[in-house]
Amino acid sequence: MLTLFISLFINAQQPVKPDPQPPIDTYEKFKVGMAGYTFVNFDLDKALETLQRSDVHYLCIKDFHLPLNSNTEQIAAFHEKLQSKGVTGYAVGPIYMKTKGAIDTAFEYAKRVGVKMIVGVPNYELLPYVNEKVKAYDMKYAIHLHGPDMPLYPDADDVWNNVKNLDPRIGMCLDIGHDTRNGKDPVKDLKKYHSRVFDIHLKDVTGNTKLGYSVEVGRGIINFPAFVKMLRKTGYSGVVSLEHERNMDNPFTGIAESIGYFRGVIKATK
Repeated sequence: MLTLFISLFINAQQPVKPDPQPPIDTYEKFKVGMAGYTFVNFDLDKALETLQRSDVHYLCIKDFHLPLNSNTEQIAAFHEKLQSKGVTGYAVGPIYMKTKGAIDTAFEYAKRVGVKMIVGVPNYELLPYVNEKVKAYDMKYAIHLHGPDMPLYPDADDVWNNVKNLDPRIGMCLDIGHDTRNGKDPVKDLKKYHSRVFDIHLKDVTGNTKLGYSVEVGRGIINFPAFVKMLRKTGYSGVVSLEHERNMDNPFTGIAESIGYFRGVIKATK
């Protein structure tokens, strides 16, 4: 009895350690997420384990984790697995679309998955058909820009010029790394085109030409304090998803560094 009393007394004297604070982005209009392409070399379980360890709760779904021909049961099981890790699949893509049939498939896929946004890369001549589909399905369509590596949609200016006269639900996935590599300023582009920025791919790069390449966030040339301030100024309420494209056979340290740096900038600029 005495031993039990002593044990209870000692435990009562131990200071109670406070719980960790929630991620700083919890208090922002925008959310921090992950682009599924980051895990092109890994299965869904490994991707979700990484999101859980990073305290990230939003995933843009790639079709190598949930194939385009997935049926209702497979999609339900997929969402159940995400929910078990506290993750929401908020969009699908990027999906490349070179034919009307590919566009049909993508919209039906997004409908079955239950998301309201497609990140896509349609051929220019297919944009009128995308316009029809957006109206029919009442979905947002975010065109992913690709910098100087592809002739399609090299930067935010190009996307804007091709969509400005289309349905306002057609906009862009502003990949700030690729935009920078095409000689643009993603801070200025977010300001100019914020009404059509539906998704953002977070990355950093070493230069503002084709020779620039992806590095961990904070190690390149992008002005992240200015970018975070512009997110707030424009009232961006979508997801800023890390698309980590360095050491993709073992990206996990880089993912942790990038998410940690970006959240540190969010906190430091409050």
